[in-house]
Amino acid sequence: MMTTSLRFCLLLLTTLLAFAPQARAEETVCIQCHGGLEGRLGTPVGQWRGSIHAANGISCHDCHGGDPTDFAMAMSPERGFIGVPDYTAVPDFCGRCHVGVKEDYLASAHGKALAEGGAQCVVCHGNHSIQKASPELINSEDCSRCHEYGQAEEIKTAIVGTDQMLADLETDLQVLARQGVTVQQMEAASFALRNDFRRVFHSVNIDRVRSETAGFLQRGEEIKQQVEAIYAEMDQRKLIGGIVAALFFVASLICYLLRKTYQQEEDARS
Repeated sequence: MMTTSLRFCLLLLTTLLAFAPQARAEETVCIQCHGGLEGRLGTPVGQWRGSIHAANGISCHDCHGGDPTDFAMAMSPERGFIGVPDYTAVPDFCGRCHVGVKEDYLASAHGKALAEGGAQCVVCHGNHSIQKASPELINSEDCSRCHEYGQAEEIKTAIVGTDQMLADLETDLQVLARQGVTVQQMEAASFALRNDFRRVFHSVNIDRVRSETAGFLQRGEEIKQQVEAIYAEMDQRKLIGGIVAALFFVASLICYLLRKTYQQEEDARS
């Protein structure tokens, strides 16, 4: 396996690079117009700029429709503008992209209570300032707005270990990718695992979360073993490379000494 010090340095480098600008969304006419407004019409722009959507290139028109290149047609239904959805339509609105999560949400206690005001996507995640999904989104302050925190806390406790495993795995894959290792298959497997994992806790069913956790951990362990095998191979190559370099140095030193001895003998004869 990769030495602890070297691996730590690579992980630190990856962490620092993670704060570099990602695939930011372009400044559309939506952003240009609303960015200059005050109050409720301008606030969403600032919220969106700090969101996971903005970091991944998802902009206003990706959710609300319309033409992001034309001021006159930006909010035209002819160009697909759908505006702000009604409360009960939010799961379908977000579910256009988050298909699997929508299915599990609709089957959950939250989804079944939607018509009576049950929590939907923006109640928990917000609308424009959406942050990267993490167990920290499950907390007493937010969950207690609607009900006691007990079951939500149990779900958070059940998922936190798996979530950390996934985060560590994704960091390792980023490190390998930056070193030129082909990791597309492992990244695809990790992405699928993460999505399946995210789906299950939207069911807000602690029994299901607990019963499926072992399977998620097993899938993660299989990917981790592939990662560790690559690390081990890289360490072996470095060891072999070091030995070859050392042998080359010794051979060069011997040649130098032989040449020097020969030169001294020649000088002595003359």
